Amino acid sequence: MATDERNFRSSYYEKVGFRSVEERKSLEILLKDKPLDRAKLTQFCLRFTVPGIYRSLLWKVLLGVLPVHVESHEFVMLQRKEQYQDLYQSLNVMGIATKNTPNSQLFILMWLLEIGQLKLDYASQIEEPLNQHLMAITDAILSLFPESIDAYWISKGFYQCVNKFQKGLNNLIQCTMAILEKEDGTLYSYLEEIRAFQVIPLETWFYRCFAGVLYDQALGKIWDKLAGGSCKILVYVAIVLLTTLRRSIFGSQTREDVLKHLCNDFLK
Repeated sequence: MATDERNFRSSYYEKVGFRSVEERKSLEILLKDKPLDRAKLTQFCLRFTVPGIYRSLLWKVLLGVLPVHVESHEFVMLQRKEQYQDLYQSLNVMGIATKNTPNSQLFILMWLLEIGQLKLDYASQIEEPLNQHLMAITDAILSLFPESIDAYWISKGFYQCVNKFQKGLNNLIQCTMAILEKEDGTLYSYLEEIRAFQVIPLETWFYRCFAGVLYDQALGKIWDKLAGGSCKILVYVAIVLLTTLRRSIFGSQTREDVLKHLCNDFLK
């Protein structure tokens, strides 16, 4: 009887739009595991939206900021805090960063220092396209997690995600075009006809994981999948953006008009 009652409630919640109630309970059960089961947490991220209250913890575990042993979390975060302070102090002593340095720049400089790639000409490094993309990711993460130390380590995790799929970026772009042609051949043909694919900033979207493109609060649901290891979510987001703007695109006479709609309609 208890089982039937629980199943009834689950079904009812889904019908009225409260599916997340059961998902949250499922996640809370997974978070009681000792040690945490990273594979199960990954599957949760890939299947569901992570409740905001648990997003920081879950991302830190999946991105390697925290270990699966919960009893070590406090100690590890103390070490992360010391690492953060050491990196900042090093940049400060070298005259590279001050208290007025924007966090997005600071995090990139700290990351480059940590991986041994900071150059004397660090100012030009900051202007490199990839680092500009990573800074956009940092800005979005800071809006989700205002605590600088958490934001730095989570940002670093996403930098590493971008580095992993960077070499396969062309494959992601080709995959996007192939799926769009299959799902909406008419839209694909029109974009080809006006040569719009030459101006649609797929590369920028993917490098930034849509940071600075979509509103920050919308990014959490997308980045749950990235934290779970699925970069292909970026492909489907791009397709949804294009098909959602289908009417506006067909009303465009030139590829420049298409780009204008992509920038001005419901995107940032």
